[in-house]
Amino acid sequence: MEREASKKARNYQEISEEEGSENDLDTDDDLSIDSEHSDDSTAGYNDKKKHSKKNGVNGNSPTLNYQYTGHWKESHGHPLFGISINHHLKPPNPVVFATVGYNRVTIYETIPGGVKLSQCYADPDTEENFYSCAWSYDSDSGRPILAAGGVRGIVRIFSPASMNCIKHFIGHGHAINELKFHPKDPNLLLSVSKDYALRLWNVKTDCNIVIFGGVEGHRDEVLSADFNIDGSKIISSGMDHSLKIWRCDTEKIKEAIHQSYQTGASKRVLQTELCHFPDFSTRDIHRNYVDCCKWFGDFILSKSCENCIVCWKPDTRDEKENPNNESKVIVVHKIGYKDCEIWFVRFSMDFDQKVLALGNQAGKTYVWDLDVSEPSQIRFGVLSHPKCQTAVRQTSLSRDGKILLSVCDDGTIWRWDRR
Repeated sequence: MEREASKKARNYQEISEEEGSENDLDTDDDLSIDSEHSDDSTAGYNDKKKHSKKNGVNGNSPTLNYQYTGHWKESHGHPLFGISINHHLKPPNPVVFATVGYNRVTIYETIPGGVKLSQCYADPDTEENFYSCAWSYDSDSGRPILAAGGVRGIVRIFSPASMNCIKHFIGHGHAINELKFHPKDPNLLLSVSKDYALRLWNVKTDCNIVIFGGVEGHRDEVLSADFNIDGSKIISSGMDHSLKIWRCDTEKIKEAIHQSYQTGASKRVLQTELCHFPDFSTRDIHRNYVDCCKWFGDFILSKSCENCIVCWKPDTRDEKENPNNESKVIVVHKIGYKDCEIWFVRFSMDFDQKVLALGNQAGKTYVWDLDVSEPSQIRFGVLSHPKCQTAVRQTSLSRDGKILLSVCDDGTIWRWDRR
């Protein structure tokens, strides 16, 4: 199944010769972006009071007071599927982010009132279509690194400092849908794929440490995954409507991670650990593709094509407390929104998980204030602009939540700043 406005486009035009297709990151002169700043936005965060009351009150919360700053269009004109802000850079460093779409990986830096193009990588294969990217840093030098993957199933590692692709990993049998770095170990990268599996890599020693999947794994494309705060668990979701929790702190996996650091010196090949059995699995939350899932403390936020983000947790009660095993999950809260019946639309949160942002197929972006004591107190706002009319594929919030960025199907990047 494809993903354009309602599916994903495959038959893209080839990149024009003047745009280049070198394997190294291009300079600013090699990629043009059309920019536009406008005060004609009536956006703000209020978008009338007709929205679902399930979300709480659409009040004037300062946390949600985002205003339009500007938007820019990448010259290739194809959909942008992913965007990621580098949360490892703390003030006074500028906010740096990357976008992915078509065969491009592009790095930007935010400046007052706008963005500045830093580097652009164009894959030599015009059939490549990048879907996801993730930031980390070199554990020795501290320099940022960027991972990207897409339709060809190849994980590429970029070094903005050296301005080139420094490594690539081949293992997945199909497209890569999402990438996530471990929250504690900057060398551990998780990739999820259309081949029904998740893979854990050591990008320092070039090892595939673990494959999650198989006997009790996903039965269709894996679309999303996330580490919990200490990296001991992974939540994954996919086209099989299921959500699965995998343990990363078992003795076998901890030993496999340890051994992955020894292979470089000994020159021996690491035997990849196979994890066939998740710690928990459910199909009770959603009735369609589950295209985004994230840990929210000990809870999980997940969404499908049903205009609803569900906050839930596994039911850990034993058989005595729950003799009939009525449900394996406890749904804590449901966050409703409108006009998002397509799949591969992903939400994001700031570093402290106080703000949640999600775009829809009508070009609007919902923001929720999660810094409340009760779920019923969650407030929301809607960001809109008359020129944003295509699907918002992914959002990304700065570390402090003051800058909200999003990417769309028409190749545009949108910036909103909290006032």
